[in-house]
Amino acid sequence: MSLENRVKAAAKNVEGKVQEIVGDVTGNTKDKIEGKAKQAEANVRNAAEDVKDEVKKVID
Repeated sequence: MSLENRVKAAAKNVEGKVQEIVGDVTGNTKDKIEGKAKQAEANVRNAAEDVKDEVKKVID
């Protein structure tokens, strides 16, 4: 598990949530969509780290 990668994913998730909220408040659909995309990217990064962890458990 890479703590650094998990931290980056968490930061990307927060960034996406903030952007989505700003888009919602301002009525900017593009910001809302981009915010949701960043959150999805963060979820993919976390899933990749989960896979790495499982592979490492099997190897060890």
